[in-house]
Amino acid sequence: MAGEEKPKTTISVIKADIGSIAGHHKVHPDTMAAAARVLSEAKRKGIIIDFYVTHVGDDLELIMTHRKGVDSPEIHGLAWEAFKKAAQVAKELGLYAAGQDLLSEAFSGNVRGLGPGVAEMEIVERPSEPIVVFMADKTEPGAFNLPLFRIFADPFNTAGLVIDPKLHGGFKFEVFDVFESRKVVLKCPEEMYDLLALIGTTGRYIIRRVYRKSDDEIAAVVSVERLNLIAGRYVGKDDPVAIVRAQSGFPALGEILEAFAFPHLVAGWMRGSHFGPLMPVGLRDAKCTRFDGPPRLVGLGFQVSKGRLIGPVDLFDDPAFDETRRMAQLVADYMRRHGPFMPHRLGPDEMEYTTLPQVLEKLKNRFVKEELPYHIKKRVSEMLEAGSE
Repeated sequence: MAGEEKPKTTISVIKADIGSIAGHHKVHPDTMAAAARVLSEAKRKGIIIDFYVTHVGDDLELIMTHRKGVDSPEIHGLAWEAFKKAAQVAKELGLYAAGQDLLSEAFSGNVRGLGPGVAEMEIVERPSEPIVVFMADKTEPGAFNLPLFRIFADPFNTAGLVIDPKLHGGFKFEVFDVFESRKVVLKCPEEMYDLLALIGTTGRYIIRRVYRKSDDEIAAVVSVERLNLIAGRYVGKDDPVAIVRAQSGFPALGEILEAFAFPHLVAGWMRGSHFGPLMPVGLRDAKCTRFDGPPRLVGLGFQVSKGRLIGPVDLFDDPAFDETRRMAQLVADYMRRHGPFMPHRLGPDEMEYTTLPQVLEKLKNRFVKEELPYHIKKRVSEMLEAGSE
């Protein structure tokens, strides 16, 4: 009927590392099947409309559609149950790090803070609703900062920002400070430099959501869970997921994918302690081998129609990205030759959240303080006096 409100569709992408084959390598198909059985029963009962179970590297990925909104206890509980069943199979198979990302035995109504990563958006479907689900392994949520900036704020990447009147007004970026649990919303293009001042610090300031400025319509969402901050210790890298809407008022699919044609350096890789190139790959290559990497990214394209997931299309399984992968291999070679030295190894602030402090603990009492030479102390004193005048 005319004027009748359209039902809203929620897209939920929830992931967790529940165990993998031969190290932090690849999800076992039996664990995926266990999760799929849980979601299939939920679909039969009408709890969810549709679902797709997949993986990237050692992360099990649940893509679901439903009518229950974001942060629904019922949907999060369903994901938790799927992960628990998959982890149980992983333990029976003796898989490595079985149940790694499940930081609690009890579900408390929401998987946020319990280990899994979550990206969700609630939308009123357009007549044609194309989306891309991005899933990364061996990196952190800030890995999406650069490509999301390019997709929604860089006219050299996204031509529509210049020539499409529906995009020309720009977008708003919600940036989340993972250390202080606070957020700020910045508009582009007018606050572009302020935005870049924050999001270049990828370990702390993360683009969590992007909105179209003209009408506040949601355009993209990223999981921002930092496992080490949740658990208080290193339990693996965060391996973020993201949902991006495409076409008809949003960047075209090709503009979205173009942002990943440059394999930029991201934090993670081996033991979550190294910088390496983010390599976009097809599902068949979504396995992390060399130095437990390099960090991988999978992109799956869906049409969402009345909540149904039509697809997916394996977007990076395309020779158009062969040169990107070749560049990533060259960058991986270059970074690996640094061994345990920076800039391959993360800086001291990030290494505080790895296992390195446990190694350094035994050395703390062996450091001997040395007095500065007299002429240096005198010069420092003079500089301090001059500065106070």
